[in-house]
Amino acid sequence: MKVILSTLNAKYIHTSLAIRCLKAYSEKDFDIELAEYTIKDPVMNIVSDLFQRKPDVIGFSCYIWNIEETIKVIDIVKKIMPEVTIILGGPEVSYDTDYWMKRLHNVDFIVMGEGEETFHHLLHTIEGDRKFHFVYGVAYRKQDEVIVNPGRPKSILAELPSPHRFPEDIPHLGKRVVYFETSRGCPFSCQFCLSSIEVGVRYYDIERTKADILYLIDKGAKLIKFVDRTFNIKRDYALEMFEFLIENHGGCVFQFEITADIMRPEVLDYLAKNAPPGIFRFEIGVQSTNDPTNELVKRRQNFTKLSRTVTMIKDSGKIDQHLDLIAGLPEEDYDTFRKTFNDVFALGPEELQLGFLKMLRGTGLRIDADKYNYTYMDHAPYEILGSNVLPFSDIVRLKRLEDVLEKYWNAHRMDHTLNYLMKHEFMSSFDFFQEFGDYWEGQGWQKIGHQLEDLFTRLTAFLESRRTAHMDVILGLMKFDYFLGHKYKPRKIWWDHTQDKAVWNANIRRILEEPAALSNRFADLGITERELQKHAMIEMLPFNLSDVIQGGSGIQDNPNQATMLLVLYQQDETGQPQYYTMPVQLIEQA
Repeated sequence: MKVILSTLNAKYIHTSLAIRCLKAYSEKDFDIELAEYTIKDPVMNIVSDLFQRKPDVIGFSCYIWNIEETIKVIDIVKKIMPEVTIILGGPEVSYDTDYWMKRLHNVDFIVMGEGEETFHHLLHTIEGDRKFHFVYGVAYRKQDEVIVNPGRPKSILAELPSPHRFPEDIPHLGKRVVYFETSRGCPFSCQFCLSSIEVGVRYYDIERTKADILYLIDKGAKLIKFVDRTFNIKRDYALEMFEFLIENHGGCVFQFEITADIMRPEVLDYLAKNAPPGIFRFEIGVQSTNDPTNELVKRRQNFTKLSRTVTMIKDSGKIDQHLDLIAGLPEEDYDTFRKTFNDVFALGPEELQLGFLKMLRGTGLRIDADKYNYTYMDHAPYEILGSNVLPFSDIVRLKRLEDVLEKYWNAHRMDHTLNYLMKHEFMSSFDFFQEFGDYWEGQGWQKIGHQLEDLFTRLTAFLESRRTAHMDVILGLMKFDYFLGHKYKPRKIWWDHTQDKAVWNANIRRILEEPAALSNRFADLGITERELQKHAMIEMLPFNLSDVIQGGSGIQDNPNQATMLLVLYQQDETGQPQYYTMPVQLIEQA
């Protein structure tokens, strides 16, 4: 019996953990292949590939982001291969399973919950006596009746084989995200999350975990994302793993979901002192800072301790942080969410993800939806459309904010500019992104694409439309950010070039004649005129750039004080541009 295990990933193909766990457990008894696609792949391409593999059984791993696309594939597969047995599994179909069996007539079985043992038992039963009522954790059809069997006890993790040792994965490890779990379960009871349904946390043997990680690193893995719900729930375990990864990282990057308000100070101190910059990334789910909201969703959170942790991590300069928010939680209206956003943005995360509440099947919040007058999408991703305190009109506005937040802050295309604007020109970060998002949609830009230069010209148009003060400083910072956003000397700029050849050459001569006047030990480079002509960008900024970068307003006692900005490209192994500044008097340029 030939079995295909498949999943449709959200954006790109990665080493999908769920189907690898199933293969590792059952491959000793069955001929199992993995087939991974994305939800962007044409349905006929997916079906054609599955057809050519000549399967007897196809199992699909189902999530909110792929269920509707997966259904389209299944319906066509059954038309051209009606004899193929279709099995579904995954969190999206593990709850309300009777609904899915009745809706999806082309599905033969659904595996509920942890799938290794259940899937293995089911394959033996399909091939053998077909007494499916003995297969715990499975839903199936008996004539026109849907049978949902009792659930299966949780797996003993020590008895599960490693899903990370397939030879066919080795050529791809360096180009994909490797998803890795060291534990299963969650200690918390957040009512919007499926993990709240599980009770307790179970760990894999730590020595096996370390051996698997060493194997992956040795075989070329570059990014390992741990899917543990709270990696740091056990202080000693987390510290031992951090120490192990620091000692053996080999250039690999590791991403974790952590709960920040329970992170112990000694762990933070250890990371600040010992973690190499860039090898760790932390994802922290804040969701809301509104205490009544957190109480309603049974989310215990100490924002003061969380802020301390995030600040200590940021101050270390070693670890990037991705903080998550959810708009639409109970009793979180537009105004309280504005406060939540500003509270969290003030922590300065490298990324701030704004998501919208999804009423996941099986969660307490979906069960209590009527209590808060929630309306939401009938099909995945079940995103809310309104509540008793957050009407659809407010959700639409927040969607606009999210759009520019992603394009500008999370993409890090002009950090210096945005920091200046939010400190000196807008009441808060929320107000900047909201006002800009409203303007963006008002111009119809959400309907058309954009290039990098468009992001700068559109921000300029927005700021000028509201008669923003100090545009000379803002435009100077935008130029600075534009230069820093290129690995190679940019061939074009988005502003009107004001330096003619004579001014350019005069600036080059001045740099060569006064190299010690430039910052950051520029004189030590010993750079030549030829190298400057080839690799340099020079711009005159009508303010003290160093003062503004450190938080100043750029409004000076000496209006003639300016900065000559020199940006050099391709000068070291990092490939990142390096910048140098020289204070000048504008009167000298007259």
